[in-house]
Amino acid sequence: MQISLIVSTYNWPEALDLVLMSLFHQRRMPDEVLIADDGSSEPTAQVVRQWAERLPVPVHHLWQEDEGYRLARSRNRAIAAARGDYVITLDGDMVLEPHFVEDHERVAEPGWFVQGPRAHATMEGTKRMLETRSIRFGPLRSGMRRRHLAVRSPWLAKRYTRDYVTMRRIRGCNQAFWRADLIAVNGFEERMIGWGPEDKECATRLLNAGIRGREVRFMAVACHLEHASRQTEGSTPNDALLEATIRARKTRCEIGLDQHLAEFASGIPARARPPWSA
Repeated sequence: MQISLIVSTYNWPEALDLVLMSLFHQRRMPDEVLIADDGSSEPTAQVVRQWAERLPVPVHHLWQEDEGYRLARSRNRAIAAARGDYVITLDGDMVLEPHFVEDHERVAEPGWFVQGPRAHATMEGTKRMLETRSIRFGPLRSGMRRRHLAVRSPWLAKRYTRDYVTMRRIRGCNQAFWRADLIAVNGFEERMIGWGPEDKECATRLLNAGIRGREVRFMAVACHLEHASRQTEGSTPNDALLEATIRARKTRCEIGLDQHLAEFASGIPARARPPWSA
């Protein structure tokens, strides 16, 4: 199985550095890494270039103009460019436990998508990890909250992993899909601009299309670095789009992945790379 790892990022190169460092220490490397960049400035490109020279797999930097929060479009372009059968999506503030990719491969099953767990570093713990460039985290380390989410145990995973998902637990920061399933539902809804809930809307269409969701616990563990939230107060037009998908039981979004497939059919064009590329 060929695995493509997609890392979404926006102007936090220090966090992205830790994410890629933790990727370097994976027991099972993905077959390629795609950085889905929503318009970051040059320091992010520098971090990507440095790790592209060290990681033993291809690293592709896919950049788009900074025209607001366009995470859905950024992810879709990376999915279109991906060459793996299986796609893991990850936020650029999620530090990986060394078995992360291996665990995702272990739980992958045709007809299913996967929701992985998210451990949490406190603001103090995040500051320390960034200042010391440390990728170590765990339930017994200081600077952690909701410590049970940092536990990796295949034994516990067998007992507590759920063969269903609830919307309140859907988070795009740690998910995995068969690429063909994402193409079938047209990926993420690009009319969703600004914070959330593009992840829940996509998951809803997958479920409507008969793709089942699995909530993995105690495996595929990653630690979220704390930061100021970009969450919008009150309702947004994105909430209305999610409700429309639920009511109509939609399986495809209107503006999504299909508009990017032709662009990346023959590889990654130069225009998809950041203007600061070497």
